[in-house]
Amino acid sequence: MAKNIQAIRGMNDCLPEQSSVWQFVETHIRRVVASYHYQEIRTPIVESTDLFKRSIGEVTDIVEKEMYTFEDRNGDSLTLRPEGTACCVRAGNQHGLLYNQQQRLWYMGPMFRHERPQKGRYRQFHQFGAEAYGFDGPDIDVEMIVMGARLWRSFGISDKVSLQINSLGDTESRERYKRALVDYLNDYFEELDEDSQRRISTNPLRILDSKSEKTQSILERAPSLDDYLDDDSKAHFEGLCKRLDTLGINYQVNQRLVRGLDYYNRTVFEWVTEALGAQGTICAGGRYDGLVQQLGGKASPAVGFAMGLERLVLLMQELNSQSNFEKNADVYLTSLGESAELAAFKLAEDIRDTFADCRVVLHCGGGNFKKQMKKADASGAKLAVIIGENEVNTARYGLKYLREDKAQETYDVPSLLKRLGEVLES
Repeated sequence: MAKNIQAIRGMNDCLPEQSSVWQFVETHIRRVVASYHYQEIRTPIVESTDLFKRSIGEVTDIVEKEMYTFEDRNGDSLTLRPEGTACCVRAGNQHGLLYNQQQRLWYMGPMFRHERPQKGRYRQFHQFGAEAYGFDGPDIDVEMIVMGARLWRSFGISDKVSLQINSLGDTESRERYKRALVDYLNDYFEELDEDSQRRISTNPLRILDSKSEKTQSILERAPSLDDYLDDDSKAHFEGLCKRLDTLGINYQVNQRLVRGLDYYNRTVFEWVTEALGAQGTICAGGRYDGLVQQLGGKASPAVGFAMGLERLVLLMQELNSQSNFEKNADVYLTSLGESAELAAFKLAEDIRDTFADCRVVLHCGGGNFKKQMKKADASGAKLAVIIGENEVNTARYGLKYLREDKAQETYDVPSLLKRLGEVLES
């Protein structure tokens, strides 16, 4: 007997009972981004490895340890995309979408990172992201944050998430702060956790969000990033906060908040929750004004955010009953006999033609009416249509209410379609 082939570790199947939650999340995302008139962009899942080395940074954990990188038959180094922003910028540069223009874009699809799989974090994972190019003021940063707030309201989880914001300053002020932070941390080098010791010479800002309690206690006396901000970045951040206050968006300024990718500057933000334990961040973003030029395009300001859909789906499942997402059938068609089966096929298509969103199940596989009605009940449908030889001969079909205590009714096809519409709309 052949051995069963299993899915690759960290690359999970989405089964039918789980897909209803995914469809709920994806539908609400599409509805919200459309209300802000963001346009979808779709990029390949395979890109040149150099794209991510130049954008993310060669000394980040992603590039050093997590990317799925391989050589193709031509000897070119290719990588399965670990994030979406670099891909958007590459596509924008390549197709002339960014220079001296304003663009509001969004994407959704699979990303890949070779890290330890855990609840809500997989090696193939899915991200939704929004990006805006050509806007240099704090107003577009606020729009990104407000869009996130609208998503949480749409999902019904506003009370379970909170907003943290910070400013990293411009490139020069960020570098000044890095030097001051490294000088301070070098005095405590032996007391730092292993990851922080490694990052002190590669990506020292990431030490600020270390999970080590001892490292965090050392950081309590570290220089503050706010003291190193340039005047323009301070004004930008003040404008951000003023607009958030006006809109009634609650937030916390978190001086330790940095992003793990090298390209961020000025505004950074995270939406966090306590409902998922340690995996608390469900959406993160900020500005990356130098990335377009860094990847070969003409300089253009940029801002965006991304959220991992697995973690969001997990949060929705934690906070809701599965029944909140399930979409049962609306109508189940039963039939007995060859002529009845043909009539049922025709009626099923008539119903779909008449009611575009109606979920119709046509019984297949035969069996007596008792067996068919058990399956109709299990489908969750509100109504069952019963067609036998007698119904075909009289051209009047039976309509049975599966969720109400009502007597079975009989209708010709036009009257049946009208009655279905009345019940489905109620």
